Amino acid sequence: MKKIDGKPKSLRQLLTGVKYTVHYYQREYMWRIKQIEELMDDLTDEFSLFYDPNDSRKQVSNYGHYFMGSIVLTSNDNNENAIIDGQQRLTSLTLLLIYIYHLLEDDEDKGEVQNLIYSQQFGEKSFNINVEDRTECLNALFRDKLEDFKPNGESESVRNIYNRYLDIDEIFPDDLKGEALPFFKDWLIDKVDFIEITADTEQDAHKIFVSMNDRGLSLTPTEMLKGYLLSEISDDEQRNKANDVWKKTILELKDLDKDEDSTFIKTWLRAQYAETIRETKRDAVNKDFDIIGTTFHKWVRENTKTIDLNKPVDFENFVLHNFTRYAEIYIKIWDLATDYDPDFKHVFYNDDIGFTLQSQVILAAISIDDNDKVVDEKIKVVSRFLDQFAARRVFNYKNMGYSTIKNSIFNLTKKVRNLPLDELKKTLYDEINTLEFTLEGIDSFGLNGYTKRFMLHLLARLTHHVEEQSGMHTKFEDYVDRNIKHPYDIEHIWADHFEDHKKEFKNENEFQEWRNFFGALLILPRDKNRSYNDSPYTDKVKMYFSENLLARSLNDKCYKNNPNFLKYIRNNNLDFKPYKKFTVDSIEERQDLYKELAYEIWNPELIKNLDN
Repeated sequence: MKKIDGKPKSLRQLLTGVKYTVHYYQREYMWRIKQIEELMDDLTDEFSLFYDPNDSRKQVSNYGHYFMGSIVLTSNDNNENAIIDGQQRLTSLTLLLIYIYHLLEDDEDKGEVQNLIYSQQFGEKSFNINVEDRTECLNALFRDKLEDFKPNGESESVRNIYNRYLDIDEIFPDDLKGEALPFFKDWLIDKVDFIEITADTEQDAHKIFVSMNDRGLSLTPTEMLKGYLLSEISDDEQRNKANDVWKKTILELKDLDKDEDSTFIKTWLRAQYAETIRETKRDAVNKDFDIIGTTFHKWVRENTKTIDLNKPVDFENFVLHNFTRYAEIYIKIWDLATDYDPDFKHVFYNDDIGFTLQSQVILAAISIDDNDKVVDEKIKVVSRFLDQFAARRVFNYKNMGYSTIKNSIFNLTKKVRNLPLDELKKTLYDEINTLEFTLEGIDSFGLNGYTKRFMLHLLARLTHHVEEQSGMHTKFEDYVDRNIKHPYDIEHIWADHFEDHKKEFKNENEFQEWRNFFGALLILPRDKNRSYNDSPYTDKVKMYFSENLLARSLNDKCYKNNPNFLKYIRNNNLDFKPYKKFTVDSIEERQDLYKELAYEIWNPELIKNLDN
């Protein structure tokens, strides 16, 4: 191996005047929403330790640094660096920079950030992380033209890039969007540091990567926790048994995802043992929840009394019983979130809408001595509550971002911790009925920049519910699957032609507001959505008859020879009816109908009655 060059670099130094590529055989960009949430939480928490609204921009130079780890590169003859290790972080930070670029108002600030996103070299402009199949997506994000790009059918990396940008849009804290934004931008690009390790050859770069991950790299928190726990077990036979069980369980967790072992341990410790969380104010100090998120191995060592680790046998039970049992349940939750199971459908719903704190609340409610039947019941009741919690927030335009809800969800976590099943049901039922926001928010609910990421899910829920109640055997997961040939998209019942509605509205903005109301929307397969898109309602309604039941219900033929549907609407006194013309009054009526359906789907009584 030739000489290895390692240098500390800020984000600005890494992305200024340099082009990076990712070879085709490298791992895809794989980050999910939870990694973006953790990144945003770490960055914003660290920034808040230093930021004072009374500071001048110049004082950011005195703020503390944040270390993002090492990246491993190799250069080619075109002065382009191949990223061997670090593309997940650099790609994610580029998405964050694009988002910040759109928020900034000062042209000089925007220009500074723009140079870190893309630049000109030899007369050609390209993104600084220059991967051909990602260019179209990044262009749409940078130009703020998300509607012009559809990620379906693209590579896994492109789909993840697109969705993670939407996540940043949702997660980015409101308190950083105002006067604090330029300060955060300055801190991010000049105080977030890496160690850049460059090798002369690609082979050497891979050797460095393997060496760092297999031998030379410091022990992970998971490995350090294991070492500590095993060192406290005095019986050699039990220690060896605990070691074997630990290794087997960690491998099962890593089979889910590369870092899922540490994610599980953080989730489990927060769910079962954390008592405090950092306050959301300047100079607040990290507490249990926050420390577990970064150095859980240290937290366990310093909180043995909290965890009831007093004698060697306690450490044995902690590994052989508690650790393995909660890992088993965590893996089950993961599987239920990934593959739709009608008996546990709300776990899937919560994952689909991006509720990443679900596992924490479920694990908190489960006692170590609960049998499998009780565990299943608790998974159902907690996931059903969280589904209702999320729906109420979205219908009232309340932020669902991790940073926004983590404190309230942590308080809920403590409230449900180890409760008996009947008490758990009562607690969650009382909790949902004391929320400040209700489903009445649907009266003014519609499609906008915030709700666009939830709207397909919500319309799919209504569609599937009506079909299920009418005896049809459709699959909810088909309506939200973005990887099928013709995934479902949001359909506007009104075509985007203001000129056809000039008599009804004062201006085009008012027309667009009505066109985007909840009651004026459906879901259709993408090919049908594009085919019908520009047609007048009188033509659309004929074609709707061959689509899902919610769309079909606009057509008068739906009410003939359809006994199960008619029985359903009659028994539930629902105001379904066909429309020859679709007017403002029609939208108001459909909005009311959708609210009635929502009250069926997200009825608090269902938290207590798991049979429905």
